[in-house]
Amino acid sequence: MLLKGKTILITAGPTWVAIDQVRVISNLASGETGFILADKFKKLGAKVTLLLGPGNFYHPGSLTGIKLIRFNYFSELVQRLDHELKNHKFAAVIHAAAVADYQPKEVTYRKVSSLRKNWRIDLVPTKKLINCLRIYQPDLFTVGFKFQPDARKDTLIKKGRELLKSANLNLVVANSNKNNGYQAYILDGLNQYGPFLSKLKMADYLSKLVRNPC
Repeated sequence: MLLKGKTILITAGPTWVAIDQVRVISNLASGETGFILADKFKKLGAKVTLLLGPGNFYHPGSLTGIKLIRFNYFSELVQRLDHELKNHKFAAVIHAAAVADYQPKEVTYRKVSSLRKNWRIDLVPTKKLINCLRIYQPDLFTVGFKFQPDARKDTLIKKGRELLKSANLNLVVANSNKNNGYQAYILDGLNQYGPFLSKLKMADYLSKLVRNPC
């Protein structure tokens, strides 16, 4: 697809789930990948919407020309993602956010005292948002991310292909930070591309695959 004038939805950053009135469970995602992708597709002429998780880790000027929608909690991401997909037609969705995999079975809607000797929290799986991207647009081009810390190439490829199949995606970016360095492979139904040793190089090649799908 030619990207000029096309609408691209990108999710990025960490996701919170509440455990009481003031405390959350989160993850270490920075949102950097989402920023890089949003900037890349904007420069290629796309109309980019960026759903961005909590944190202030960017320079406001870096998002010029990009529609920014913020969220903090998993429930907010669910609502905003559903609203965008239901009310706007996108050429592609790139789901790079580090979505919370678990949430408390029960949330305490007050601040739990710090004087407690222990605090047992039962966690249950959250809804797999990546399985719902095509609910309103069956022909939507979809890209998912699979992060496996310290994983070797064979593990990355295996886990990436499992996600590609289970979520019925067009592309998966399987990435790791093995030996404190970035490593990524891009997978489609037949091929694997990479390794890409920087997020910039990954984003550049990913944009080519989105523009010229096999």
